[in-house]
Amino acid sequence: MEELSPQMRHQVAQFQQAQQQAQALVAQKQQLELILRETERAVEELDKLPEGAAVYKSVGSILVKADREVVKKELAENKETLDLRIKTIERQEERVVGRLREMRDKIQETLKAKQPTGGEAG
Repeated sequence: MEELSPQMRHQVAQFQQAQQQAQALVAQKQQLELILRETERAVEELDKLPEGAAVYKSVGSILVKADREVVKKELAENKETLDLRIKTIERQEERVVGRLREMRDKIQETLKAKQPTGGEAG
């Protein structure tokens, strides 16, 4: 197979860059989903506690006593923010995957056009 044209090398480089972007988005989404699950578990545990039970929350490297309802409200707000961030990343991921498909198809078309078919390709 002959050398790739500068234009084709550029297309392949852009494709690889988009692949890396998609992988970064997947990793980011997985991290946020992990934090979301931890937040949901914390809310479940708070719900199991009897009224008036001592609750502590992490502030930096220490634990401080906190009001149960305030902590539940903070966790609910965090969950809402995480849900929104995950949805945003999913939309970005969909756009990048769509772009990847288009780029792949374009690269494949260009490569097929360059393959000898018995006659001169023009």
